[in-house]
Amino acid sequence: MLARIRKAQEKEGGFTLIELLVVMIIIGILAAIAIPLFLNQRKNAYDASLKSDVRTIANELESVYTDTQSYPAVAGFDGTVKTPPSVTVQAGDVVRTSTNNAFTYALNANADAFCIVGSDVKATHNWVYVSSQGGLQASTVLACPAAY
Repeated sequence: MLARIRKAQEKEGGFTLIELLVVMIIIGILAAIAIPLFLNQRKNAYDASLKSDVRTIANELESVYTDTQSYPAVAGFDGTVKTPPSVTVQAGDVVRTSTNNAFTYALNANADAFCIVGSDVKATHNWVYVSSQGGLQASTVLACPAAY
């Protein structure tokens, strides 16, 4: 009788408690590594979206300048998030933007250069585009410079 019980126990497969704990620890370590990387990738995606929108708006402003030989004195974006997400550069020129991105626009004193500041609460920081200084600025520039 005992021999039959032992034989039956040997045939039953299963995991021991130690094996299950080791697997759970490995999964925990992998999750601890992967979750911060995933969150950083999301912030990078918001930054890429914001930079792309700023460049698209700048291209549209340059197109207006090519057509009229002047930048719009007041563009239709004032730093508020629009619904649906879009920016009116001038009458009839609307640029679609990503959700939750907000933009401000300013001309310099001579009206021959402009500055755009793009912001999103989920991005790492504001992105600034200055037409007279080569376009998109370094990540340390968070607002339009005093003289551009």
